[in-house]
Amino acid sequence: MLQKDQGTLIAVKDRLKMEVHMEKIDNVKKILAPTDLSEASAVGVRYALEMAEPRGAEVIVYHVVEVGEGWNRPREGSVIRDMLDRERRLLDRFLRDRFPELINRVQTRQVVEFGAAQSNIVAKAAGEAVDIIVMSTHGRTGLDHLLIGSVSEKMVARAPCPVLVLPARKVGVARAA
Repeated sequence: MLQKDQGTLIAVKDRLKMEVHMEKIDNVKKILAPTDLSEASAVGVRYALEMAEPRGAEVIVYHVVEVGEGWNRPREGSVIRDMLDRERRLLDRFLRDRFPELINRVQTRQVVEFGAAQSNIVAKAAGEAVDIIVMSTHGRTGLDHLLIGSVSEKMVARAPCPVLVLPARKVGVARAA
C-alpha cells in the first residue's frame, strides 16, 4: 500500500501492517539512510538525521560504491583499500559539509561498501535490523527511468522494513540551515 503525505511516499507492502508500521515510526531507533553523495540523496539523509534527533535514534549513512550485481570482491589489496578509504573520506566530507548542525547531535555511523545499490541496501537493512529506510529519489522519468530504473522502487518491493521516499526535486536542495 502506498500513502502520500505532503509529497512524501511511505511504502508498506502489507495493508494490514500499515497501521502498526505508522505507529512504529514514532518509536524508530535505527534508520538506514542510503546516499550516492549527490544533492538529491542529501535530501533523504537530512530527513533521516532530523527524524532521528528527537527520537535519539541512530542513523546509518550508507554509501554503496556501485560495481554491479555480479561483482566478486577480490582479495583485500592496496587498490581496494585505497578506493574504500577515498569513498569514506568523501562520505565524511559530504556529511560535514551539508549537515554541520546535525552531525554532532545525532548518533551516526558511516558505512561504505562495494556492490549493487539495491541488493546492498536491502541486505544492510535486514542485517542491521533497521526500523526504516529513509531515502530520496532522483525523480528520473521517461527513457532514463526505463533504462536505469528506480532504486527507490526496488527498495519498496524488496525491503524488510518500511521505506520513506522523499522526492528530491520537490523538497529542494539539502543544505545547512
